Amino acid sequence: MTQHCGFVAVVGAPNAGKSTIVNALVGQKVAIVSPKAQTTRTRLMGVAMEGETQIVLIDTPGIFAPTRRLDRAMVAAAWSSLEEAEAILVMVDAAAKLTGRVERVLEGIANRPEKKYLILNKVDLTKKDKLLAIATELNGRAPFDETFFVSASSGDGVPELKAQLAKLMPEGPWHFPEDEVSNAPERMLAAEITREQLYRQLHEELPYQSTVETEKFTNRPDGSAEIHQQILVARDNQRAIILGHKGERIKEIGSRARAELTELLGRKVHLFLHVKVKANWDEDRSVYRDMGLDWVD
Repeated sequence: MTQHCGFVAVVGAPNAGKSTIVNALVGQKVAIVSPKAQTTRTRLMGVAMEGETQIVLIDTPGIFAPTRRLDRAMVAAAWSSLEEAEAILVMVDAAAKLTGRVERVLEGIANRPEKKYLILNKVDLTKKDKLLAIATELNGRAPFDETFFVSASSGDGVPELKAQLAKLMPEGPWHFPEDEVSNAPERMLAAEITREQLYRQLHEELPYQSTVETEKFTNRPDGSAEIHQQILVARDNQRAIILGHKGERIKEIGSRARAELTELLGRKVHLFLHVKVKANWDEDRSVYRDMGLDWVD
């Protein structure tokens, strides 16, 4: 049979469910998720298969009004992802109020030539009359080719969306082997999994003031992976919060990250975490390079 392959960019305001829909379409976890906004910091590709068609999904950071350099780099990564896509999925949290952030996304995609699909997420938490009202309002603001009602977390509506995306993919060879589900290198995946635990276990603004770097990723003779990571924070009191009382918090972060990495990599993982205070780490070009972000002035 003839192979088909193409790219689909997933954009939206922070916390709209972009990473969750990418994971659902791929059929397994390739992007980290958390209830906190702005979890995704760089663009990541997830590979979904539908028969002989390969759909390369580009998960992007949420689009919002940036204030810091890191914010600007994240938003720039999101918009640049549209340049190579056959279609754009605009994710909207139907259970939340429509905000200026949604308006910003609509303005950015309105005049683009790609196929555009409105994806109303969390339909299982929203009344039908509200869904129809939101769909009507948003279709009046931007020229969408079709609207899909989905629950990315439960999978409702996902097969129908995947089938439609497969129809759009042009004829051509696959970009990835059939058994590859993401373009993320293992060392980047490891850093993301640990950062996900920071978001899940810490509260307030601390996760946004930290990042994770994989300093060393080696394979031991027995086939297990040895991973050394550095958690960067800006101040001493932030380091103390991550360490916790007698080091209990960082042990829990490491334990949960290790368990998930073991499952994802399919082998035993030895994970070593170190917390380092580095003032203005978000002004370091090398940190952006490790995160897969371009330096934005």
